[in-house]
Amino acid sequence: MPLGHNPVLDDATAGIAHDMNTETLLRTDRDHLIHPVSSWKDHEAAGARILRSGKGAWVTDSEGRDLLDGFSGLWCVNVGYGCQSVVDAATEQMSRLPYATGYFGFANEAAIALAGRLAAKAPGDLNRVFFSQGGSDAVDSALRFIRFYQHARGTPQKRHVIGLSRGYHGSTYTGAGLTALSVFHRDADVPLAWQHHIPSPYPYRHAGDGQPETIIAESVASLRRKVEELGADQVAAFFCEPIQGSGGVIVPPAGWLAAMRHTCTELGILFVADEVITGFGRTGPLFACETEQVVPDMMTVAKGLTAGYAPMGAVFMSDAIYTTIRDNTPAGVPIGHGMTYSAHPVSAAIGLAVLDLYEGGMLENGRRAGAHLAERLRAMADHPLIGDVRVSGLLAGIELVADKATKRKPAADLQLASTLSRAGYEAGILFRAFGDDIIGLAPPLCCSTAEIDLLCDRLYRVIDDLRPTMR
Repeated sequence: MPLGHNPVLDDATAGIAHDMNTETLLRTDRDHLIHPVSSWKDHEAAGARILRSGKGAWVTDSEGRDLLDGFSGLWCVNVGYGCQSVVDAATEQMSRLPYATGYFGFANEAAIALAGRLAAKAPGDLNRVFFSQGGSDAVDSALRFIRFYQHARGTPQKRHVIGLSRGYHGSTYTGAGLTALSVFHRDADVPLAWQHHIPSPYPYRHAGDGQPETIIAESVASLRRKVEELGADQVAAFFCEPIQGSGGVIVPPAGWLAAMRHTCTELGILFVADEVITGFGRTGPLFACETEQVVPDMMTVAKGLTAGYAPMGAVFMSDAIYTTIRDNTPAGVPIGHGMTYSAHPVSAAIGLAVLDLYEGGMLENGRRAGAHLAERLRAMADHPLIGDVRVSGLLAGIELVADKATKRKPAADLQLASTLSRAGYEAGILFRAFGDDIIGLAPPLCCSTAEIDLLCDRLYRVIDDLRPTMR
């Protein structure tokens, strides 16, 4: 059951919109606020769902409806809503020093402390941390640093970058080209000429036998072919998510990540792990790369870094890349990349408080909740509309089909994503309804097993109610 309303948050929200009732808010939203990755026509027709407060794994909308958040906002509110220790850390830092630039040799205590703690927790020699404002610009930053690195080492021709089909690496102009989802390419003149993709390691839709060793071998062979096609002396890096998030929660076979890391080393190209979604306990360990003892050359993070309480992302960089750039740049010449809000002290203070929660038992609770989620979802897999269930910690995908035996997809005119989203909201749960008949789940790490049960029970009913219309 919901943990109840938070009077402090309710009062604060009332102060923000003291002269705006729900009808006024909806009209103002429609007239002025542009929403990310949305159909503007559809949004104006349907109107917004306005969230007002949150506590634990629950949020409350402007009409007082309590909703179990099975998606952690946007894969990010890992520690749940209303954590007082995080609010206190932000309040103290904001009162003492709300902003400090990182330019001109300045720094602030919170950012320094956070960088040090993160470096100590990161895989291998990822000892250098650049703070961005989110995941998309962390990816852009990584691409910039790769160019600086290749110039510094005397190989400026190594500029091509390879990603995976169904991969997601943000929606900034450069990142959108590395992303391999069509909605981010439409009318945007991307991918750019130096951005390429190889097939996704997608077990359920694999054209062959679907066996782990086959999928791994094919991915390795695809990467080798693409590098050979482009020229080994022309390829700079390979980017991948340990688990493909926005592409439909595609979980590669065990051993895939390590095999791709090994192949990049053999080919002499950088291996970049995009852990914007998978980082900070989402799959169990602090970073998903730990599962296969993989040490990337670079790693991007965001979302769980501050658990969504404030904007912040980061690029982890190996000592080798850092020292190559440093040692081959003349003294007095700046490395030309930076942001006004890089290493923001309030975001950094929040990151420290969130890291305390992870280390104080939140990761352990997330692992328990993830094991229970896997058990419950696998028990649902016999449902005639569920073609595939894939789970890694508190990250899960459920692929719906019209015919289980043939894996036939539902008819496009059913508009399944919007139907599912609406039905879930009415049932009091939030999840991601992807456009290709996949349900995404990413509950907060603070969830109890009872809340996981409630989420799965309600989700099962939502799916089962589709049976009369599915074809």
